[in-house]
Order: sequence, then C-alpha cells, then structure tokens
Amino acid sequence: MKTIYSSETFFIEGGFRAEHRLQAARGYWRAFSRKLRYPLGPKGKAVSFIEGTLDPTHAISAVSNEGQFLGMAGFKTPNGALVGGGLGDLARTYGWIGAAWRGLLLHMLERDCSDGSLLMDGIFVEPEARGRGVGTALLHAMERHAATMGLKSIRLDVIDTNSRARALYEREGFVPQSVLSLGPLNPIFGFSSATQMTKSIGR
Repeated sequence: MKTIYSSETFFIEGGFRAEHRLQAARGYWRAFSRKLRYPLGPKGKAVSFIEGTLDPTHAISAVSNEGQFLGMAGFKTPNGALVGGGLGDLARTYGWIGAAWRGLLLHMLERDCSDGSLLMDGIFVEPEARGRGVGTALLHAMERHAATMGLKSIRLDVIDTNSRARALYEREGFVPQSVLSLGPLNPIFGFSSATQMTKSIGR
C-alpha cells in the first residue's frame, strides 16, 4: 500500500489492506446503517454485500502502527465507487425480487459526479480510534488525492442527523451549497434532509 501520510500512531494509505476487508465492511455498515437499513439490511446480509463489493481503488484507509484498521474514506468516479456492485451483486445476496426494490431505493441515494470535483462516497472512523485525528487526516488525504487528479474541489453530502460529521467538515473549510429534502421518504432512510457541501482545493 502507498503511504499518503504518517503520524506518530497511524498511517493513511491508498486503498485498504486485504485483511481489513471484512472490518471495513462492518465499519461502513455501522456508520451508515441508519440510512441503508431498508436498502441493504438486515445487518448480516448488508455486511456480506458490502464486503463483496468494496473497491480498494476508490478508498483511502487509516491503519495504526501495529496494523490495526482505524477508518476509511471513499470516493466516487465515473468508473466506480467505494461500494460498487450492480443488480447481479444484489441478487446474489437478496435474490432477484429483493434486488429489484432494493436497487430502486439505492438509486434514490445516488449522486452524479461533476467535472472538476471529487465526490466523496463516505468516511468513517472506528469507535476506538475516535479523538485521535484520524477523520481529519483522512479528509486531508482526500484533498491531496483530488489535487493529484487535477481537480478543483471536493464535494460531499452530510445528513441532518449527523451533526458531529458536519461540525468536522465546517472546521475543515467545507461550505454548504444546497439542501435536499427527502419529504415522505424520511421514515425509509432515517433522515429528513442532506446538505451538499464543497471545499475548494489547490489554491
């Protein structure tokens, strides 16, 4: 793995280590289960699906000096996303009928990439690693990655129930751009609105 950043206690690496795939899937589900409980739940099947479709080419991970998985950030490009997969992948886990309606719900959460901007596709830190600067380091690594791609900004969405993440993004210079309200879909996804935030880089 290519080291992007190192501190006294952890590394930030491109991709994620093969031995961390299952833990990364569990961490992703823990972080986003409220939003994905209907599209991907129950937990056992959700973790299985995520584990099978995680794409290390669209990930940046944090690892302790002892080799422990601490967290991960993902991004989306026209060529893929952190959690990829298609209808066939859903069907292998949920069957074709389950895949059909779950795929429709997931489509409602899809966001399109835009020219000149890196679209983040989730960031989380393992509970035992919080308060150590891991989340901030992952964000900074994502900025450096976007800069190497020649992009001008980073874009992300934060839901209204995740005030901790929004506070971090605001401290790091992300600015709200627009708000998407879910309206009657709130009970399905577990949040009422999502705020799109952006940060200019390379200036």
